[in-house]
Amino acid sequence: MNDWAPAVAAIGLATVCGTTLVLRGPVGKALAEWIRGWSQHDAQWLAMKTARGGGGADTTRLDGEVDDLKRRLADVEERLDFTERLLAQERQGARLPPAR
Repeated sequence: MNDWAPAVAAIGLATVCGTTLVLRGPVGKALAEWIRGWSQHDAQWLAMKTARGGGGADTTRLDGEVDDLKRRLADVEERLDFTERLLAQERQGARLPPAR
C-alpha cells in the first residue's frame, strides 16, 4: 500500500502543475473572458428587467388571466357534471320496466 503513495503524490503534483500552466495561458484567459461574460449578461438582463418596471405589471396581468381561466374552468366543470347527471337520469328511466 505504501508503495503507491509516492506515485500518487507525483501524479497529483504533475496534475496541479499542468493545470496551473494551462490556466495561466490563452486557455485560462479565454475561460476568464467567458466567465466575465456571464456577469455582463446578468447585468444586461437585470437592466432590461428594471427598465420594464421589474415585471410587476406583467405578473399582475398574468395572475388576472389565470384567475379568469380558473373561474371559467370551474364553470365548465359544473356544466359537465350537470350534463352527466342529466344523461344518467335518462338512462335509468329507459332501463326501468314498464309500470303494471
